[in-house]
This record gives sequence, structure tokens and C-alpha cells, in this order.
Amino acid sequence: MTTETKPSAAGLSLAARLEHEGSIRAADCYQCGKCSAGCPAAGEMDHPPSRLVRLLQLELARHEQAILASRAIWMCLGCETCLTRCPQEFDLPRAMDFLRHEALARGVAHRDAAPILAFHRAFLRSIESHGRLHEFGMIVEYKLRTGRLFQDLALAPAMFLRGKIALLPHGMREAAPVARIFERARAEERKTGPDEKAPPRGGSGARS
Repeated sequence: MTTETKPSAAGLSLAARLEHEGSIRAADCYQCGKCSAGCPAAGEMDHPPSRLVRLLQLELARHEQAILASRAIWMCLGCETCLTRCPQEFDLPRAMDFLRHEALARGVAHRDAAPILAFHRAFLRSIESHGRLHEFGMIVEYKLRTGRLFQDLALAPAMFLRGKIALLPHGMREAAPVARIFERARAEERKTGPDEKAPPRGGSGARS
């Protein structure tokens, strides 16, 4: 009879790293299921949130692989309904951020992550370039990145007529300070090794 061992990369499991880097203890969850019951995106997930936490608690390599390759971590909206409902105040949205970062670092992200990442990159590039969001430019970049050129195209005329989308970006007098925020973030990322990073705050998931 063989016994499965805990992962030994750097000597720490995902749960141990999550606690070490983000001060989030998977062991705090006692599986009441309130997160899964209240999650507005649970229907889009291949594993409900409570199951992901349980797999983390087991600290087995095959379960960790299943977590990082799952669709669920990318469907999390970061709405914090789970955190609000949790009697243990387990910060699942922040844990999801950590898991997404790790999935990308290991190159095992689910295929449905691609359009989500494309949207985030287009969104952030627009903020960095203009100091605020330019919706039209962001949409164009997203469509070019994903190839979804005709998706929701029928909605565009009505949005233009109602002034919801502007062809040209709204200028900001002080866009430079926003650009400096991005530069400081990049400098911090270069300075900090991937194994030393705490999980970032804020949700990253979206529907594809």
C-alpha cells in the first residue's frame, strides 16, 4: 500500500504558503458551506468554493494540481459575499488571488483564463495610459487580444447614442501620478521574488 506524500517544492504546500505569505489559514475553515451557498458565480465553477478550500486543507500534490488547473479560481468575482457570510472570516477572495497567481506562475491556468486575463490587461493599460478608463479603447484592445471581434457588437450603436462610450479618451490633468503608481508596482515586483510575494488584494475573476 502506497501513501501519497505532501508536495515538497520549496518544502511548503499551497496551504502553508498561503498562511506564510498571506496570513490566511486554510485550517480555519470548518466546511459549513456558506461560501458555496451564497456565491453568485458558483454555477460557473467546476468546484464550489468550499471544496477548493477542503482540497487545500488536505495538502496533497494531486489535489493542489486540481485546484490550480480549475476553472473555479478564475470565475471568482471578488465580490466578498463569501467573506461576509463566513463565520470564521476566512478571506477566500484573497486566497483566490493567490491561487490564480500560482496557476500562472506554474503555467497550468485553465483555458478559460485567457479572455479574463486579456480583459484585465486591456483595462489596466487603459488606466495607465489615460489616468482613467477609456472604455472604447479598452474594448478594442480586448477584442484584438481575444479575436472576439463581433461579440456584443449589436450593443455598440445604442451605447454610442446614449453617450455610454466615447470615441476619444477623457483627458486627465494629472495622469502622470497614475502612471507612476504602475511604475512603482513594477519596480516592487522586480525587487520581490515570486516566492516572497503576498497575494494581492482584490478579485480578478470574470465571466468569459
